[in-house]
Amino acid sequence: MGLFSESVTVTCAETGQPQRIQWQSRDYCVCAEPVRWFERRQWWIEESRAPLGTGAGLVDHEIWRVQLQEDTAGPTAKTITLDLVRHLGSGRWRLLRIHDAAPSQAVEPDEAA
Repeated sequence: MGLFSESVTVTCAETGQPQRIQWQSRDYCVCAEPVRWFERRQWWIEESRAPLGTGAGLVDHEIWRVQLQEDTAGPTAKTITLDLVRHLGSGRWRLLRIHDAAPSQAVEPDEAA
């Protein structure tokens, strides 16, 4: 797994869930239900001050884990898993993590015996 901070373009459903991602000049569609959570950020390092009344987006990052397939690759396309962060103030999206895929030749427990 690698850590990144690269801008991505995200198209969301009306519910706010990511549906389509444009990354490195390629178009991807979300092929599984995305998962959302929040992570605490070190705002005191990244911000010079916390304006009165701010809270949402200052203390926590909104993170989405999405599984993607490239649009032009068809139904047998390789799936990639990314973690994306949305900056609540600006609405901008950034790539945070790329997860390694599980080996496709994994041996089932009963086959190993």
